[in-house]
Amino acid sequence: MTQDPNNYWEQLERLEKLIRASEFKAGVIFSFHSLILGLFADRLDYLEPLFQENPIFTVFASLWLLFVLISIYYCFRCFMPRMEMKYDDNVFFFRDAVKAFGNTEEFTKRLMEISENENELFTQLSQQIHAESKIIYEKFASVRQSLKFFALSFIFAMLSLVIVIIQIIN
Repeated sequence: MTQDPNNYWEQLERLEKLIRASEFKAGVIFSFHSLILGLFADRLDYLEPLFQENPIFTVFASLWLLFVLISIYYCFRCFMPRMEMKYDDNVFFFRDAVKAFGNTEEFTKRLMEISENENELFTQLSQQIHAESKIIYEKFASVRQSLKFFALSFIFAMLSLVIVIIQIIN
């Protein structure tokens, strides 16, 4: 049974969409944290007496800030995953396309050779699919971690807010 290279290209296109989706989610989380941190910094003068008078508020606010920073760390990990991948030189890997094949003519020649040999073409496309799948796995793992710490930060933000409301009422 002959293989259709379009199946490989369609799979790569689908994986690219998943990469964009993970980065979009991390971007939304990061933007929300930036907004809330900005509001917190803007209201710091108002909150200063609470920090001095209420140690529970200080603990909750500190835990909130810690979880926000951890969540932001995982957002950055999504944008820049650190991975160790070992593959042979591959014309479809952007780094290899620039560094492993010399100048434009040498790269073009190698790409044409691979395109003429179905087995080699499918092998290199499969390696690209595998590499992108690993990247996506790491990106979504970082998004999951970021969401977990986002939820924890939200809990401590709400607990801190309750303390502020109680302070206002009294």
